[in-house]
Amino acid sequence: MPHDTLNAPTPRGNRYLLMRHGHSQANERGLIISDPRHGLSDYGLSRGGEDQLAQLIEGWHWPPPSRIVHSDFLRTTQTAARVGEHFGITLQPEPRLRERHFGDFEAEPVSRYEQVWALDAHDPGHRRHGVEPVVAVAERMGAVIKSLEASLSGETILLVSHGDPLQILLTALEGRPLSHHRDRPALAPASVTPLP
Repeated sequence: MPHDTLNAPTPRGNRYLLMRHGHSQANERGLIISDPRHGLSDYGLSRGGEDQLAQLIEGWHWPPPSRIVHSDFLRTTQTAARVGEHFGITLQPEPRLRERHFGDFEAEPVSRYEQVWALDAHDPGHRRHGVEPVVAVAERMGAVIKSLEASLSGETILLVSHGDPLQILLTALEGRPLSHHRDRPALAPASVTPLP
């Protein structure tokens, strides 16, 4: 696969809703939390995130999901659980939907993101500072959809993940260069984006 793009699997047999987790304690503290050693058990939803999800569920205007597949980080698991409880759906954890790993910048201020994104714009395959390459994120995120397409049909699947991985997936599925993943508007916490 070329380092700069990922071809979209079309047509799809399922409908997909992409959801970023609600506002988290990591967001509240302005920290990068991308390592499973921290993200699996700590830095769950903030009080504001809980409120966001309550409002989102009350005003839900997308097709109701028939399945929920989510990153196994605490903040995404809690987000998925709120939606799953509302719709009476059992959750399916999926490690491939985890946050992008930001290597040496773990637990550092979110201002470090800009440094990584500037490197991404020049080379989506870079591994500087131990950061997970954009191309690797695109591959694992795309693989989730491919595996769901291979095993299911006619479902409405809510994928609950994180900001960077979802931005990268959307860029890939749009057939745009992965180096441009920050060109699209940032996904807000607790936002839902249907795949066309």
